[in-house]
Amino acid sequence: QVQLVESGGGLVQAGGSLRLSCVASGRTFSSYAMGWFRQAPGKERDFVAAIGWNGVGTQYADSVKGRFTISRDNAKNMVYLQMNLLKPEDTAVYYCAAKRVIFTTTPHDYDYWGQGTQVTVSS
Repeated sequence: QVQLVESGGGLVQAGGSLRLSCVASGRTFSSYAMGWFRQAPGKERDFVAAIGWNGVGTQYADSVKGRFTISRDNAKNMVYLQMNLLKPEDTAVYYCAAKRVIFTTTPHDYDYWGQGTQVTVSS
């Protein structure tokens, strides 16, 4: 069982930055791939970024490449999403999620989810 808690969301102007954090409970965090997803009102939950269990492999949605960076610290049971050059279309609730070993871009593949943190980017 893994419990996830996100933090770091907020209101920011376009062009600004935010760093989201996700802390995981459990002693087996390092065996989980981690993903960040987002959901805007009235829309489906979309893939944002993912990172492998050892932090070596990463993948990003085309819409955030070059602006967002995912990282993790297994010693602290933490995963981060650094978001730069934010745009109004990045406004959404951001969720971190965990699944065993290999990451995917499909929300249904993930076993554990946090409660989400709101990111609002004003124009």
